Amino acid sequence: MATTKLILFKGKKKVDGKYLLTLRVTHDRKPAYLFFEWVHEKDWDQTQMRVKKSHPNSQRLNHHILKKLTEANDIILEYETKKKPYTSNDIIVLLRSGKKDGSFFKVAEEYIDELTTQGKLNRAKPDNSRIKLFKEFLKGSDISFYEINEPLLKRLKTYILAKSSDKGKNSGERSAMNTFVVIRTLYNRAITEGVADQKDYPFGKDKIQIKFPESVKIGLDQNEMAKIENLTLEEHSPIWHTRNVFLFSFYLAGIRISDVLNMRWSDIQGHRIIYKMNKNSKVDSLKLPEKVKMILGYYKPYKKSENDYIFPELKKANSKDPRDVNSKIRTAVKKFNNYLDKIREKAEINKKITTHIARHSFGNIAGDKISPQMLQKLYRHSHLSTTIGYQGNFIHKDTDEALDSVINF
Repeated sequence: MATTKLILFKGKKKVDGKYLLTLRVTHDRKPAYLFFEWVHEKDWDQTQMRVKKSHPNSQRLNHHILKKLTEANDIILEYETKKKPYTSNDIIVLLRSGKKDGSFFKVAEEYIDELTTQGKLNRAKPDNSRIKLFKEFLKGSDISFYEINEPLLKRLKTYILAKSSDKGKNSGERSAMNTFVVIRTLYNRAITEGVADQKDYPFGKDKIQIKFPESVKIGLDQNEMAKIENLTLEEHSPIWHTRNVFLFSFYLAGIRISDVLNMRWSDIQGHRIIYKMNKNSKVDSLKLPEKVKMILGYYKPYKKSENDYIFPELKKANSKDPRDVNSKIRTAVKKFNNYLDKIREKAEINKKITTHIARHSFGNIAGDKISPQMLQKLYRHSHLSTTIGYQGNFIHKDTDEALDSVINF
């Protein structure tokens, strides 16, 4: 078992004769040190292990070193009770971080609070649901990071698959992988903060690997998009407005609906639109196609200022309250999707249409006409591999020709 002791570290001495007041932790004959501040030897009582009253800040300093000594002994006791291997340096790292319990849900709570404060509610809400699912699996109990191992995660996956099956859904595999992504994110965060150890990390080669099941992304083709463009709809009606928003997204390489609704007139600069993506805070600049300029013309008469939103959905939102903005976007998306279904019927299109299909449709029509590097810029993807994987859903020319070459005889 490790031992702790408060000492004056004689390895260093200042010109004025002071030594570093130090907490020494020794385990397996290997010491590690937590330094406090410089103290004269005459002000230190080694027998009582406390600063004498002759020191100007003796009360404050004694309180601080006693607190750290208690924390160190508590951490050692926890390691010993759970029979978890540790080093003296592990204890010092935890003391420096100010977090001694390595609680998964404590780190998770801080993570969700951070996302919420930053206004990233589109990530905070689903990630919080996945954290709650993990806690449900654990029957409400807390867990330390070193206890999150491969057998536990395999049981968690089985639990999620069974839960999904009971609800008649076939998204269990994807749900499990999304939950693993959140746990991995928090584990990496905990390692950085010093409350988890890299050697206990359960993800990676020969461990738990996160592999999402392949999904089929279906976009509209040119003919179907033309049908939507050419529909006769009553001007200024809700269904007409829905089509405008959908086409606006499509014409600008499938900009996400949340980014479309957040756009302001100040984002229009000359013949370009400059905006920041909500998902990854990337700033992008795109040329305004003539079709987009036409849509903007419908809404310009309602412009109150340069800072006004282009589309009306967020005009009454409290822009300083991310929850209110997020709530109004969700309400708008639900409304848009209802009207897009009516547009689908009117255009006699058999595919399901939602706001996100605008992005898939751009990818489908782009096919292999545009280089992956250029598509990466248009999609605002961080990595080219993401673009290649995404676009692979819509490029079928080579496989179609290969199939024909075999069966056409």
